[in-house]
Amino acid sequence: MSSFDLSMQELTASNIYRNLPPSVLYEHAIRFEKEATIAANGALVAYSGEKTGRSPKDKRIVRNPSSEKEVWWSTTNVPIDPKSYRTVRQRALDYLNICDRLYCFDGFAGWDPKYRIKVRVVCTRPYHALFMHTMLIRPTAEELASFGQPDFVIYNAGTFPADRLMPEVGSKTCICLNLEDRELVILGTEYAGEMKKGAFTVANFFAPKRGVLSMHCSATADKQTKRSSLLFGLSGTGKTTLSADPKRYLIGDDEHCWGDDGIFNIEGGCYAKAINLTSESEPDIFAALRFGAVLENVVLEEDHTVDYTDTSITENTRGAYPINFIGNGLIPCMAGHPTDVIFLTCDAFGVLPPVSSLSPKQAMYHFMSGYTAKVAGTEVGVKEPTATFSPCFAGPFLVWHPRKYAELLAEKIRKHNSHVWLVNTGWSGGSYGVGKRIQLAHTRAIIDAIHNGTLARARTRPDPIFGVDIVPECLGVPDEILVPRRTWADKAAYDSTAQKLLQLFQDNFRKYEGEVSSTTPGGVAA
Repeated sequence: MSSFDLSMQELTASNIYRNLPPSVLYEHAIRFEKEATIAANGALVAYSGEKTGRSPKDKRIVRNPSSEKEVWWSTTNVPIDPKSYRTVRQRALDYLNICDRLYCFDGFAGWDPKYRIKVRVVCTRPYHALFMHTMLIRPTAEELASFGQPDFVIYNAGTFPADRLMPEVGSKTCICLNLEDRELVILGTEYAGEMKKGAFTVANFFAPKRGVLSMHCSATADKQTKRSSLLFGLSGTGKTTLSADPKRYLIGDDEHCWGDDGIFNIEGGCYAKAINLTSESEPDIFAALRFGAVLENVVLEEDHTVDYTDTSITENTRGAYPINFIGNGLIPCMAGHPTDVIFLTCDAFGVLPPVSSLSPKQAMYHFMSGYTAKVAGTEVGVKEPTATFSPCFAGPFLVWHPRKYAELLAEKIRKHNSHVWLVNTGWSGGSYGVGKRIQLAHTRAIIDAIHNGTLARARTRPDPIFGVDIVPECLGVPDEILVPRRTWADKAAYDSTAQKLLQLFQDNFRKYEGEVSSTTPGGVAA
């Protein structure tokens, strides 16, 4: 097989393989990767080494004069000067150029041809090449032949460490993004998710420049009208589970854009958590993990069946597969403007309603807040929930200030008359340790009522503390749980807990003072 020319990327290694089919990447992985193997379900099993998750503290963005005023510099977006970046980049190139084999994958980010980005990935591991084969949109033979030079390049030299003595690096891991040169350099981590999220971060910078809202969410579409629905939510809120709806098309599970003609998936595949996966709990995902998919950091039994309950390597076990492996996946992954935008939160304080309606102003507030609450311990007894706020439900991947994305969201929901909902998948009748988790069947009934338009026509009542409009009746959901204060035996405890959560919202939002108007969760100027 002839070597592909990457001289434009300053790569001169003698063996460069471009867009190998999965079958050949399997063969290379088995031959050249130390621990790669094939699971009984046919998926390629690979291991990411020391890093089994993203390294957000090691992410850097080059501080260039033309973009530095557009970047939201923060603990997530840490600057590195152009000179240091050139040193990091050269270290990666020098390593890549002495490797026996390099793998190149050329694909697209974004299903809408008007907005899609040509992405080139260069890596040293067949597993990484197959991973990006699943996660990017795979070009046809004709598109590959006319691909030309890419819009964005990922140099994955993750098997080689960064220079931790560099002042602006300080670690053997470095994920360095150059917005002007449209490049991402990876050193010192073999976790495949860094490539996926690097491409998403780039989309988060360039899409808003074109009036397109880039979003960290799942999306489904009505099978008759193709009108879509968006589900936002942090880990543990049920985003993946609730988007797996056999009555609707799946557009995607993680990264989307909202443009002039509707929404579209950025990716060509899905990257699902595999912990405790069963055919009963997630039948579509379970079936999609077959030949052509990648299973990452899982443990195999002697007969090569996957033990999805074994977390001895990491709790962050993952499976990556092309979206066409999902039976109800909509190809191409595009749909009309959303009828509904749903913010999922797992409120372990137990004070938010199971469902409430938001005005555009309230939508901006809750979008910028990106709230959920997690249980703060596993010991026996009642434990204090911990509030988590991630702006736009995508904090680690934002480039602009959250205000930019929130303004785009408000503009689009107003223009297209989209309904916005806050859905609590967490606790009812008390905080964690006292109350109970809202039943999944009840949450599914709420989502169904949102999608069929019932809730948009339902009467509402204002929540006296949070200001949102509670929906007190929903088919398939007991009336008594829809107004949360009713479910608490100790009404005074409810009031004090709700006020505490309100204060946490307000404390979190203070970081945006000077950038946006201060508001309460109810959307009322403070």
